[in-house]
Amino acid sequence: MSAPDPFDARNAPVPARTSPLKPLPRLIFASRWLQLPLYLGLIVAQGVYVVHFLVELLHLVEAAFGNKDALQALIASIGYKTTAPVGALNETVIMLVVLALIDVVMISNLLIMVIVGGYETFVSRMDLEGHQDQPEWLSHVNASVLKVKLATAIIGISSIHLLKTFINADNYTDKVLIAQTVIHIAFLFSAMAIAYTDKLMNEAAAANTRH
Repeated sequence: MSAPDPFDARNAPVPARTSPLKPLPRLIFASRWLQLPLYLGLIVAQGVYVVHFLVELLHLVEAAFGNKDALQALIASIGYKTTAPVGALNETVIMLVVLALIDVVMISNLLIMVIVGGYETFVSRMDLEGHQDQPEWLSHVNASVLKVKLATAIIGISSIHLLKTFINADNYTDKVLIAQTVIHIAFLFSAMAIAYTDKLMNEAAAANTRH
């Protein structure tokens, strides 16, 4: 008996037929598109962050070349206060400005994760498989993975804020310093709890699959 021809249309797998959704389930399922304006709004917020980053970077460059107005704008934006007038860029101001720029970048990364990952998970597939620019983390993203990644990103942002506060500690009370430290530790323990819970759920799912 000759082997079946793999190119014969009769040997092609028949796709499973699914019955159409009833009106109410179809309406409920289509309601996920109500999230689309939210993600588009986050894209607008991303654009605002880009503009803010460029303005701060321009002020930093101008201040480096001796522009007093740009220097004062930087000092006001980072909340730096000192008893002695600041006539030129110093190491503390530069460090605070750079940390502020890093903060903007990390928040921007968080926005990208929420926009791309949230749309892919909760709204519709983006069909990025095989695309050369597909983010590595998006290939296995789901609600649980996205939750852990967001918690990790929030810890990074909180770390930057805490470092900025410590560098500029003279302008904060002990109460504020302690409160920010406690909040950062709370974020850290929350992320650890989320990751541990996710690990337990994955182990339970794998055990059920084996049995």
